[in-house]
Amino acid sequence: MTDKETKKESHTAQKEKKQQHKAFEDFGDQVEKFAVKTADSIKKVIDRALSSRNTVLTIRVNDESNKKLNMLVEAGLFKSRSESAAFLIEEGLKSQEALFSKITDKLEKMEKIREELKDIVSKEVVKKPKPPEQPEKKKKTPTSKKKT
Repeated sequence: MTDKETKKESHTAQKEKKQQHKAFEDFGDQVEKFAVKTADSIKKVIDRALSSRNTVLTIRVNDESNKKLNMLVEAGLFKSRSESAAFLIEEGLKSQEALFSKITDKLEKMEKIREELKDIVSKEVVKKPKPPEQPEKKKKTPTSKKKT
């Protein structure tokens, strides 16, 4: 192999390395953009979940749940365990939407039955006439007997 061919191969190898490096940089840039978009999306979801918090609950959780809530705070995703718990509750409720839909249907049926029962009771009470009031009987008072 001549010196010229060696230089040409070396130049080609360097060119390939530069192309690979550029491809890795482009890939890294895409991953970074994706991560930023994902973080922004998560932040929006979190902000939405937390924006409507207006009810205070006092809850007890087990040690494992507490550790995981703390992890979310330590990771910087939430300012407090309360925020992380509110977010997880909201997401849990969303994930069980089918269940809550069934519960809602049953509760509506139960309410309808309650209303029907109230109507039945009110009609039955109106149907039966009240017994007429009887005049009060005079109480007998003991009379003294005359001795003769």
